[in-house]
Amino acid sequence: MRLLVLEDQADLRAAVAGRLRAHGHAVDEVADLATAESFVRSYAYDAFVLDRGLPDGDGLTALRQWRERGIATPALFLTARDAVEDRIDGFAGGVDDYLVKPFSMDELMARVGAIGRRGGAIRPSVLRVADLEVDLGRREVRRGGIVLPLRPKEFALLQLLAERAGQVVARHEIVACCWGEGQEPASNADEVLIAALRRKLGDPPLLRTVRGAGYLLDEPDAARP
Repeated sequence: MRLLVLEDQADLRAAVAGRLRAHGHAVDEVADLATAESFVRSYAYDAFVLDRGLPDGDGLTALRQWRERGIATPALFLTARDAVEDRIDGFAGGVDDYLVKPFSMDELMARVGAIGRRGGAIRPSVLRVADLEVDLGRREVRRGGIVLPLRPKEFALLQLLAERAGQVVARHEIVACCWGEGQEPASNADEVLIAALRRKLGDPPLLRTVRGAGYLLDEPDAARP
């Protein structure tokens, strides 16, 4: 499985990621919500292992936002909070399971395996807009059955647009997704990226510029200027 581990304690994060890798999993490690958001927009995961109390916010708030965007990836929370009220709040916010610190690494592996099996059948893996398919599992894009060769930033951008098909996506959201929160790309790099993606998507056009607002991915009729 491919897993995202979000934990701000470096020693615990390294220990968790190391054990998961030792069992054959691919693991991305992050220490804050801003970086996690960038990774979630760029990659498809089989499970999340998340801390709640983070330096730049609440992990549960972030999970709620991901759920609202249709990201159903199973989530295991690592937490020092063991109150019933906290667990109820978490389950209502989209948490699949809890592991209270300190914990056994053997129990961690068992719980990760359980939520991974549970989520395999429910996590949406293909986003569709007209005849365009964005396969998150294979990281492959097809239009009319033909595979389109996209670079990593192009794929991340297309995933963002496809997840919000029919809605305008602002430039600052694209920059955060493709370059990282708080970063500013080189002059016109975002416009160059948009132009490259539009060219690769081909005709009839699906990607439209909404002046003063951002960009929109939608059915061909809606995408014509």
